[in-house]
Amino acid sequence: MRDGRLVLGMFAVLGAVLVRPSLWATAVVEAKRFVPDDWFRQTPFLPLPDPKMLRFRVATQYGDPEARVVVGDVLAWLRWCKTENRRRGRD
Repeated sequence: MRDGRLVLGMFAVLGAVLVRPSLWATAVVEAKRFVPDDWFRQTPFLPLPDPKMLRFRVATQYGDPEARVVVGDVLAWLRWCKTENRRRGRD
C-alpha cells in the first residue's frame, strides 16, 4: 500500500468517524492500539500507525496488502469493537 493512498484512506475514515459522535471514544481507543509505544522517538514525531502493521491488517481483511480500505468496513469494525468493549465491561 503506497503511503499516499494510506494517508487518503486514513482521512476518509477520519471524516466518516467525525460525523458519528457515538464512535468517537471507540475510535480513539482503537487508534491508540495501532500506534507504536515509542512513536515520539521516530520522525515525523506523530502518533501514526505503523505502515507495515496496516498493510498486514489490510492483507488479512481483503487478501491484498494493496487493496483500498472500505470506509464502511472500518465503521462496522468500530461498531463491533464498541459492542465487544461494552460486553466485556471495558467501556
